[in-house]
Amino acid sequence: MERYLKETEIIDWRDPAILRLAAELAGGETEPEEVAGRCFEWVRDEIRHSWDYRLNPVTCRASEVLRHGTGYCYAKSHLLAALLRARGIPAGFCYQRLSLKGDSAPYCLHGLNAVHLPGHGWYRVDARGNKPGVDARFTPPVEQLAFSTADKMEADLPEIWPEPLPAVVTALTRCNTYLEVYQGLPDVEIIRAVSG
Repeated sequence: MERYLKETEIIDWRDPAILRLAAELAGGETEPEEVAGRCFEWVRDEIRHSWDYRLNPVTCRASEVLRHGTGYCYAKSHLLAALLRARGIPAGFCYQRLSLKGDSAPYCLHGLNAVHLPGHGWYRVDARGNKPGVDARFTPPVEQLAFSTADKMEADLPEIWPEPLPAVVTALTRCNTYLEVYQGLPDVEIIRAVSG
């Protein structure tokens, strides 16, 4: 579980502003489920999704996301993990492969978190930000994510990573604008078994 509590270059949870906010959101509460819910809702509602709001700069490191108040889904997941880890709550990264159009190519990765809660185990949450047609919530043990997979080339990737995928970090650190990120969203190849 230590890997899911670690501070890294991207999940820089020892940054003073992150520590301050994490303590503020906890407000003296020590119950992990309550603290995790508060952190989730704050990131979901207070950090503006870069594409939804057409905002620069492109952020990646958790402290950057907090400082600028904006980020793609991936960056928002980095901040949420940092806030949770700052309170001693294990947090990792999950990804879905989704169609940008809803039913065909192009496809891209969508980033979200898994948080380890006593009594529930790993529980996935999606702090990308709600909008019409998107209603992600923190309701353990029931998952209420922003998106579901329907198209045959979409997928819920099962891994819980202790660090963000390199392809995600590359996309966020090499692009200069929110539009550049959108035009080069990271993806993975899904290989489907063909029967017969």
